[in-house]
Amino acid sequence: MVLERIKLSTIAHGRSGDKGDMVNIALIAHRKEWMQLLVDCITPEWLAEIFADMVKGHIEVHPVPGVGGINCLLHGALQGGGTIALRKDAQGKMMGQVLLQADIEIDGKLARKLKVPLG
Repeated sequence: MVLERIKLSTIAHGRSGDKGDMVNIALIAHRKEWMQLLVDCITPEWLAEIFADMVKGHIEVHPVPGVGGINCLLHGALQGGGTIALRKDAQGKMMGQVLLQADIEIDGKLARKLKVPLG
């Protein structure tokens, strides 16, 4: 398999926010048929790498086929909760935007078949 490296924002948009001491990041594929690319590359392990210095708890990733996306739950990400956190982004709003700028590796053959714009 030949992997292509692209920005996550090439295939998805997202939104994030706080739920107590947890950050919820929803990622939705720009085209519903691109959802499988999200499922393949957005894993708890990958998210743990991206947010290694911020997330202290476990990470969950759940497919949401009805909207063509995934929902990521990052536990222990807000220093106890948005109302008491001392960090600049106490509600985790920027975490989704940070994620969208991250590089992902996708199956190049599948990406071309699905007409994903590759650099």
